[in-house]
Amino acid sequence: MRNKKREISAEEKLYVATQWQLMWRKFKKHKLAILGGIILGIFYISGIFCEFFSTQDIYKQYLNYIYAPPQKIHFLDKEGFHLRPFVYGLERKIDPVTFRRTYIEDKTKKYPIYFFVHGDKYKLWNLYPTDIHLFGVKEGPIFLFGTDKLGRDLFSRNLYAARISLSIGLVGVAISFILGCVIGGISGYFGGVIDTVTQRVIEFLICIPTIPLWMALSAALPKKWPPIKVYFGITIILSIVGWCGLARVVRGKLLELREEDFAMAAKISGANEGRVITRHLLPAFLSYLIVNLTLAIPSMILGETSLSFLGLGMRAPAVSWGVLLKEAQNVRTIALHPWLLIPGLFVIIVVLTFNFLGDGLRDAADPYK
Repeated sequence: MRNKKREISAEEKLYVATQWQLMWRKFKKHKLAILGGIILGIFYISGIFCEFFSTQDIYKQYLNYIYAPPQKIHFLDKEGFHLRPFVYGLERKIDPVTFRRTYIEDKTKKYPIYFFVHGDKYKLWNLYPTDIHLFGVKEGPIFLFGTDKLGRDLFSRNLYAARISLSIGLVGVAISFILGCVIGGISGYFGGVIDTVTQRVIEFLICIPTIPLWMALSAALPKKWPPIKVYFGITIILSIVGWCGLARVVRGKLLELREEDFAMAAKISGANEGRVITRHLLPAFLSYLIVNLTLAIPSMILGETSLSFLGLGMRAPAVSWGVLLKEAQNVRTIALHPWLLIPGLFVIIVVLTFNFLGDGLRDAADPYK
């Protein structure tokens, strides 16, 4: 009898659940989407607190370790197993014939890895000065992702780059989302001349090839601008075209919904056009808008990476994944120093996880599934 009551209670909870509760119930069943959300959370947390998670200053140069390979983390040595991980020192050797610089592990130098260690000073979010890092070594170098042509630690630089590349996607999508909803909403709700002019402008923007347009607008940015201005300039550039597809979908949905009973009831009750669009019509297809957001962010990230890789986006001393990939533009570098491609691997992972998350949200928000 008790089990029957429990089953009835659970069934009743399902019937009275809100739309968001039903979406969460279906979303939890999508394992890839859950995994994607966890990985994205790790990336964004690492980017937000990149100063704390980094092992050293991103502009600090180790001239004795130029193009040093990634160091391996060890738990075993000739003395046996150690609970505290450690890295060996690096010994540089130069080939007398090819003059190629190589590094081997110097097992006479062992550097234990400590947590919450004091290291290079920094300001968290440029507000709170401190020198505590999540992990690091007290002596010697630690290069988990190797170094670049100036001997700078790529692990720390990739963390700092994640902040720029991931946030530019959020900011750019926020701008294009607002533009798409507002312009598409006005076009679909009012129709007539406004709709005709708006659609012709959208068709013109869509017909322009994306990469050449980005290149032309990026070239218009003054080279003397500081990184912050370039950051916002690139964000606006990526948002100029990003709103067109969303605006056309919003326009089509509003043409379909503006004559529905709930929209007419809102008009009769005295609601103005802005309130009808934002409070009644747009929420009617909120599921599509949510999925559009998750799928548009990877496009923004890829756009910033492409522009920076071509030298038209973020520029040094600023760091982004595109700026870091710019150093891997020739076959010789890729063949001899493949760890310079790590930022590209991060871009692939982030884009895939956003797609997984978008698939899960689409399945959860689809009322017909």
